[in-house]
Formats: sequence, C-alpha cells, structure tokens
Amino acid sequence: MPELPEIEVLRRSLERPLVGDRVDRVEVRSPALREPVDRRRLARDVAGRQVEGLRRRAKYLLIDLEGARTLILHLGMSGRLTLAAGSAPTEEHEHLVFRLASGRKLRFRDPRRFGLVFSSPTGRLAADRHFARLGVEPVGPGSEAFSGAYLRRAAGGRRGPVKTFLMDSGVVVGVGNIYASEALHQAGIHPLRSVARIAPARWDRLAAAVGAVLESAITQGGTTLNDFADGEGNPGEFQVSLAVYGREGEPCPRCGAAVRRTVLAGRGTFHCPHCQR
Repeated sequence: MPELPEIEVLRRSLERPLVGDRVDRVEVRSPALREPVDRRRLARDVAGRQVEGLRRRAKYLLIDLEGARTLILHLGMSGRLTLAAGSAPTEEHEHLVFRLASGRKLRFRDPRRFGLVFSSPTGRLAADRHFARLGVEPVGPGSEAFSGAYLRRAAGGRRGPVKTFLMDSGVVVGVGNIYASEALHQAGIHPLRSVARIAPARWDRLAAAVGAVLESAITQGGTTLNDFADGEGNPGEFQVSLAVYGREGEPCPRCGAAVRRTVLAGRGTFHCPHCQR
C-alpha cells in the first residue's frame, strides 16, 4: 500500500504539469470504489475549475481548485494516478478520468478498488471525517509538532507494541508497515517493545529515524513493491535501500545477524534480533 513518501512523490511529480491547467470534465466509468464516487458532486466541485495547487495530508493527495474546492484522492492498496495524452488508450481498471483543457487526461486506475476519490469545499476539509482525527505530520508542513517528546506524551498510559503505536494514524500519519519497520531498525528499537518501556532518549532517536527514513524514501522516489508509480508512470527506487523490510534471513546491514520476520496485528514485521532491543 502506498505510504506517505509515495504520495509526496506523486504530489511533486504532478504539481508542475497540473497547476494552471483546467479540468474540463469528469468521466466516472465505475463509481464502485471503497466509498461510492458521487458523480454529481464531482461534476459540481471539479469540472470547469482551474488547478491552483497540490498538497498532501497523511496518505491523501489534495488538489486545490479555484472557487475554494478541493479534489481528494487516496490510492488505497493498488491505485495509480497518472497524466497521459488525451488520446491514450483506456487502461484496464481505469475508473475515473479528469479531462484537462490542455488536452491531456489525469486518470485514476485501481484494480483492487480500495482507493477513494471525492471532493469538498476547501474550508471544510479539517472537519471532514477522513481528516478530523488524524495525528501530526512527521515530515513537511505541519511536522514542527513531531518530536520524541511528542511521541512520549502520546504514548502515556499505553502498553502496546511500539510498532503498532507508530502506525496509529491518530498519533502520527503516513507511517505504514514498511517505514515503521525501517525506522525502528534505524533507531535500534524492537518492534514488539512496549511503549511503556521506552526511555526519553530512545523516543528522540525514533522520531529522528522516522523523519530520516521518510525523507530518504521521498528522495529516492518512494518504494515500489507492486503497483506504485508517480504521476509520469515512474516506479520508486527506495526498495533497494530497505535494511530489514522483506529481507527475512538476509544479513542485517549494521551487524550481519540474520533478519527475522514475525507477524504483528496481521502484518509481516521485520527486525534484527541483535541490533533492536
């Protein structure tokens, strides 16, 4: 599933070619996504409006339009949002198309249909149910509040595994399975360690590791294990830099011990049994 770095890479790849262009019309070929697509609302809020900017909140891409309207997209597990020539053949699972005044099309393809596409008045986004309970941003705008001290305060009164805590979008957004595993390895913290047993200095190391891992992934174009590609169709390259995720039995790049895989909350969790305590 695309995580924060992938959405930030997508945002950056689409920002320059989209800003200033206009959405002429919206084609909803299949509304059956995770939440049904509201054709009338998209036509009212999106069609005929110029693109003013692109933002990211958690794993959501926000396309701000003139008239204080915003188009919101979430890639789910297998979604892709790419720019193509207006005459490009329709792809399989191409559920929505935004026809642009420039003659191009912005197309949303999602084989597994877990993605989301909807619109909203821009001023109401913070109160929208998709955003109202989101935690702080770990990188980029809004990340000033993210620190080891913040994580320690948020963990107060809890006793669960630190990896589960780190993936709680109500605490910090966008840190999914891959990057939680990588950040915990970089910080030297075992993913099953209780949040009640982490000292302040280790919280500081973890916050720094989260930021460093995410920034590195963004620089390398994100991680492409299956479906992710940026707005131009380019895959990411961070997968070659992964230290532990998906590397069961391989040597830890820090100490050489064999990486182990366990299952936590139904997800594969990778760690070094020697480096991570």
